[in-house]
Amino acid sequence: MNVTYTEARPLRVAVIGSGPSGVFAAEALLKQTAVPVQVDVYDRLPTPYGLVRYGVAPDHLTIKSVTRGFEKTLADPRVRFFGNVEFGTDLTYEDARAHYDALLYAVGASSDRRLGIPGEDLAGSMSATEFVAWYNGHPDAAAREMVLHAGGVAVVGVGNVALDVSRILAKTTQELHESDIAAHALDALEHSHVRDIWILGRRGPAQAAFTTKELREFGELSDAEPVVNPAEIALTEAEEAAITDNTKKKNVEVLRDFAAREPEGKPRRVHLRFLVSPVEILDDGQGRVGGLKVERNRLDEGGNAVGTGEYEVLPVQMVLRSVGYRGVALSGVPFDEKRGVIPNTEGRVDGRPGEYTAGWIKRGPSGVVGTNRKDATDTVAGLLADAQAGALPPAAQPDRDAVEALLRGKGVPVYSFEDWQALDAHELAAGKALGRPRAKVVHRERMLGIRKG
Repeated sequence: MNVTYTEARPLRVAVIGSGPSGVFAAEALLKQTAVPVQVDVYDRLPTPYGLVRYGVAPDHLTIKSVTRGFEKTLADPRVRFFGNVEFGTDLTYEDARAHYDALLYAVGASSDRRLGIPGEDLAGSMSATEFVAWYNGHPDAAAREMVLHAGGVAVVGVGNVALDVSRILAKTTQELHESDIAAHALDALEHSHVRDIWILGRRGPAQAAFTTKELREFGELSDAEPVVNPAEIALTEAEEAAITDNTKKKNVEVLRDFAAREPEGKPRRVHLRFLVSPVEILDDGQGRVGGLKVERNRLDEGGNAVGTGEYEVLPVQMVLRSVGYRGVALSGVPFDEKRGVIPNTEGRVDGRPGEYTAGWIKRGPSGVVGTNRKDATDTVAGLLADAQAGALPPAAQPDRDAVEALLRGKGVPVYSFEDWQALDAHELAAGKALGRPRAKVVHRERMLGIRKG
C-alpha cells in the first residue's frame, strides 16, 4: 500500500543512535520541504551526542561546540529524543518496523580492533576506547577503577585517538582542570605514576594518521616533552618526494623539530616511535603487564611494514591499543562481520526496503565529526527518494503516541530531550561552582534521577 505523506500522516522515521551521524540525519530530514516528517531519535544512553560527549578529548572543548546545532535539531517539535532506550530489547526490531515507515541506523563503531598478540588480556592491557570512555565519564566505564600505578605506558597506534590518550596521560591536573574530564579521572590522574609514554607506529612518519595540530601540542606541555629518534623519522629523497599530503608534510616537519630539541629534563617524556610493531605483552609474573616486546620494521617497496628480526622490550606496565574501531551488530539487523558494518549500498541496507544506515556503521571508522554530515545527508536523500517513489513499507501503527504507550507499557524509563536539558544545566552549574566548564554526572542511575521539573 502506497502512502501519500501529509501533515496529518507524515513520514515516520526512527533514527537509532544520537551521535553526530544520527543528529545530522535528523537535521537533513527537517531541512527538506518535499515530504512532511516526524523523526524519533533513540539512544541506549540517557544522554545524546555519542562520541562528541564521550569520545572527543575533554581538553578539546571547541570541537564540542557542534552540539549547539544538535540542540536546535533535537528541540524541533517534529523531533523526539528517546534516551535510555536499548534497540533490540526495549524497542525490538519488530516494534520499530510496526511504528515507523523508515529506520535509519547510526550507531557508530563502539568496539575496537585487537592486536592479536600474546598477553593481550593481561591486567593493564586494554583498548584506548575503554580508557577514553573512562576519562570522559561514559556510564559503562565510569565504575571501572583505573589505578595508574604504571611508570611506563605504551599506546599502540598513530591516529588522533592515540595522541589524545597520550596527551591526557602527559598533562598535569592543573592543565586538565580547564577541561570537562570526569572528576574520578582527574582524581586518579593526580596520583598517576606515569613518567614515560611510548606512542608506537608500525610504519614511518609519512604514513601516520594523526593531524598536525594534535601532534604539535606535545611540544607545548608544561611537565612533559617529546622524544623522537632521528633515525626512525629519516626519509630518503624519493620517500620525501612521494609525500603529497600537506598534513603529512607538516607532521614530518614537527617531528624533525622534536628530534632536534635538547632535552629539557621535564618529569614526563612522550616517545614518538616509528617502524616498530608489538609482538608480545609480557607477564610480570602476577598476571599483569610487565613489558612490551616490539620488533623493528622496515618499509618494503609497497610501503608495507616488514619485520627485521630485531627486538627490544619497552619497560611498560600498561598497554593501550588504538588500532581502529569496529561496529557491533544490532539485534535483527544484517551485519558484515568481516568489515564491522551494516551491509548497504549508498546507505540503503541490502535486502531491507525502508532501512538505511549512516556514519561509521555504514562506511567504517573514518573521518572526523563533520565528515558525517555529508554521509548522513546522502543517506537521507536516498530515503526521501524512496519515500516519494512509494518504495517504503508503511508502518502498521503510525500514530505518534503509540510508540510512547508501547515503551510505557514495557516499563522503560525513557529520558526525554527536556530531561537531558535539565541534566545539562545541572552539569554546567556544578562545573561553574568548581571553576570548570562542566562537572559530568557519570552514573546512569544518578542521571535518570535528574529530570525536568
